[in-house]
Amino acid sequence: MKRRAFLKSAGAGAAAAGAGLAVAGVAAPAIAQSQPEIQWRLASSFPKSTDILFGASELIARRVAESTDGKFQIRAFPGGELVPGLQVLDAVQNGSVQCGHTCGYYYVGKDPTFAFDTAIPFGPNARQTTAWFQAGGLDLMRAFMKNHNVIQFPAGNTGAQMGGWYRKEIKTAADFQGLKIRIAGITGQIMSKMGATPTQIAGADVYPALEKGTIDATEFVGPYDDERLGFHQVAKYYYYPGWWEGGPNVSLYVNLQEWEKLPKAYQSILTAACAEANTYMIARYDSENAKALKRLVAKGTILRAYPRDLMEQAHKIAFEYYDELASTNPNFKTIYESWKPFLDETQLWFRVAELPYDSFAATAGTKK
Repeated sequence: MKRRAFLKSAGAGAAAAGAGLAVAGVAAPAIAQSQPEIQWRLASSFPKSTDILFGASELIARRVAESTDGKFQIRAFPGGELVPGLQVLDAVQNGSVQCGHTCGYYYVGKDPTFAFDTAIPFGPNARQTTAWFQAGGLDLMRAFMKNHNVIQFPAGNTGAQMGGWYRKEIKTAADFQGLKIRIAGITGQIMSKMGATPTQIAGADVYPALEKGTIDATEFVGPYDDERLGFHQVAKYYYYPGWWEGGPNVSLYVNLQEWEKLPKAYQSILTAACAEANTYMIARYDSENAKALKRLVAKGTILRAYPRDLMEQAHKIAFEYYDELASTNPNFKTIYESWKPFLDETQLWFRVAELPYDSFAATAGTKK
């Protein structure tokens, strides 16, 4: 009898629990239905063939849709489909699109301060860039971006890039004289001071320019993307390291008015999606670049390290130029006075622990 009573009681409890779940099940859709349906367009600076760079845009869009039961939809467009790759900032600013996935250093013609959003020569690596953002750099960048009607979210990092493809060998700094090179950001100003002729070309247009001889050299990202874009077919010398891009950040720019109209829940979801894209991008590049580099060498690519004298000259010119910019541009000065001390301090830590470890671990057991 006690057993039957227990089963009866348990059954009643389960029914009550089921009723509670049913009520909860009704409530959840009601909450979801209270959120608006929103559709955004995202303009990327990158061609669809760069499946990691453009793939990060698609990841953001997918994650936002999944997290809102499809209420918040973002459609990502590759560079050139909605707007030219180097005009994404303009499109976001004026509201032609709600957001864009791009690099700040494409817009140094408007203000060199934009470069801090991506990378400047001899700057921090990917981890140090993230650390600077966490330590107040992101707040400083957002204060600057607000003047351009944009709020910025770190949404990718490629890690240290390669130094580019050259038709001829670079043996000394003197070989930069007259060199026509596709390069972005402040680096173009530094290379110009070294005698080169820099030009900025969107990713989709680089190969034909190199093939036709419009440029003598180009940099882009690293082995994985460079192989897919076919640069090894028109230039055989591949240089390292990309001393101008130690840890370049890629950002999602959002029109400020559109951002402020989003429900708080959607703002949190979009922020989290960008953070995931940040991790996704560097992880993909770290896993794919080594394999691609081996394939490129097997196809005849000639790897070369930049000459020491060239890098030392570039380093000297770079920091003299930063001091010059800080003395004439208040926006640049504000960011630089945070960025430079942070870089010096974090480099001290990396010299003590990270770099010695990396150097030993990478060479231990190798034949001399």
